[in-house]
Amino acid sequence: MRTLTGWTKKAIGLWLTVVSVFALYTATFGIMQPRIQRGVHLLFLLPMAFILFPASKKSATDRIPVYDWILAFLAILPALYIIFNHNALSSRFEFVDALTPLQMALGALNIVLLLEAIRRAVVPAMTILICGFFVYLYAAPHFSGVFYCTPLPLSDLIEMEYMLTDSGIYGSITGISATFVALFVIFGSIMEGTQTGKFFTDLACRLTGKSRGGPAKVAVISSAFFGSISGVAAANVYATGTFTIPMMKRLGYRPQFAGAVEAVASSGGQYMPPIMGAGAFVMSEITGIPYLDICVAAALPAIAYYTSLAIRVHFVAVRDNLKGMKEEDMMVPLSVIIKDSYLLIPLFGLMGLLMAGYSVFMAAMGAIAMSFAISFVRKKTAMTPRKLFATLESAGKNMVMIALACAGAGMIVAIVTHTGLALGIATVITNWSGGHLLPALMLIMVTSLILGMGMPCTPAYIVAITIGGPALVALGINLLAAHLFVFYFSILAEVTPPVCIPAYCAASIAGAKPLQTGFEAFKMAIVAFTIPYIFVFNHSLLLKGGVVETVSLVLWIIISVVFLAAAVTGYFLKYIGWFSRVIMLALAVAGVVLCTHRELVGQPMTLAAAVVLTLAFLAYVYLWQPRQSQTA
Repeated sequence: MRTLTGWTKKAIGLWLTVVSVFALYTATFGIMQPRIQRGVHLLFLLPMAFILFPASKKSATDRIPVYDWILAFLAILPALYIIFNHNALSSRFEFVDALTPLQMALGALNIVLLLEAIRRAVVPAMTILICGFFVYLYAAPHFSGVFYCTPLPLSDLIEMEYMLTDSGIYGSITGISATFVALFVIFGSIMEGTQTGKFFTDLACRLTGKSRGGPAKVAVISSAFFGSISGVAAANVYATGTFTIPMMKRLGYRPQFAGAVEAVASSGGQYMPPIMGAGAFVMSEITGIPYLDICVAAALPAIAYYTSLAIRVHFVAVRDNLKGMKEEDMMVPLSVIIKDSYLLIPLFGLMGLLMAGYSVFMAAMGAIAMSFAISFVRKKTAMTPRKLFATLESAGKNMVMIALACAGAGMIVAIVTHTGLALGIATVITNWSGGHLLPALMLIMVTSLILGMGMPCTPAYIVAITIGGPALVALGINLLAAHLFVFYFSILAEVTPPVCIPAYCAASIAGAKPLQTGFEAFKMAIVAFTIPYIFVFNHSLLLKGGVVETVSLVLWIIISVVFLAAAVTGYFLKYIGWFSRVIMLALAVAGVVLCTHRELVGQPMTLAAAVVLTLAFLAYVYLWQPRQSQTA
């Protein structure tokens, strides 16, 4: 990203502040017509891709070349036409009325500029993916079977990408970015301004810093909280990893392992309620399921994700005899953390408003108001006019990548839905799986991982659910479970080699080789790959079962995670050989299989067995093992 100075910096700051103010204004006084709301959103954010992001590594980073000014100006024109002609566009017959030469030119311009903007501001992989779908459009007439599509005129391509409001550049996905997501980006920026992210890190230090491998556990906990607010794994890595990764290295962790811990922890934050990045809003809009219901259902899988990561980190720390943090390394004393706990008021207020039945808009505005109010508790966090301007500018800057990624995902959705490709792929998945659920889930998992490599989680989820969703629903999977399954693996795609951006970001901080860090992150997250399969087969993990069933399931998941982490790490209370690791792996697989059978997990005897195993393990760890050590 460019670092600008002088009048250019001030002008760009004002431009980005205006788009944040526009989001707050429409949330307060009512959303405008879809084309106007989305048009204004992209009118301000699309040109910023050319102003803030250089065309290549060799381009200037301290000034804006003339050609980027020209591209930024051209990026304004298609959105302006959409805004000022929304009435005429709303009354035309789609795919019946012919496009004018001006509409053809502006539509083609919008598509090309958006592709270049995504290449610069998001990731080149997403631009390549979109271009791949464009190639499919013109290759499909030569295919046979489910992948066949009638030839598509250029005018129809431009119309479905530029002129429609259900999909395409100005479709419903961009609408979510311009409304719900924009509000929560502003909320996250204000919380960063009140130093809530630092509070999460301080709290994690006090909770786990002095334990074995403390800094790694600090990374797990702080990234879980901060990642839910930021919604971007790479940003989370830089926000918390600059503290945790050097601390891990100083206490003896290998550089690639330190980077991998931070990458996996930062990626999972997008699945952590109450905000879940931008994914929960998109999911709510696509499915019609209330936002609060999605957060409640995602809670236990998110906790299971971070529990598996914490256990894995602990086993490595004990195996390698790594120490915890010293008192002088602690950032602040406990009394200060307790004093600063008021910073959590906006998060609790958000959940309270949602549970009270208020809309997401009202809850978000209430949380923003609370964050603004509590900023004045301390002088250094007070939202003075200057600091408020900087916060809204930061929010506008953070919206750029999300808005472009959502618009790009909308382009793919338009192609998939208008060509029937989604139904074709659903047919292929159903045929390949033989109508059986487990093979179909594995195919959807692979699809989500491939589509999500190198892409932000939210657009990866949108594309994957558009392609794989019909197959999952056709197989009788619960709608919410199907979407959470795809969303979960879209997150895990960010730590799946060979393209895993958060791992590469963490490697740059750790001074490790990027690909090695990526494979280490994948190895660390492998335990979490079982969790989505469990909640698809057993909805108790989504809090859809009874108390006995849910408690039993949670205990068996923890037992399975412990065995699987031991098998991967090679440590279980002591060093274990390959034979023991194979036994541990078999026990873990058996535990996961048990968890998928709801009728077995819900039995009182199964719960009793889980409790006995848990108590026996704890008794061994805290009673027998210390006695053995003293005797030795």
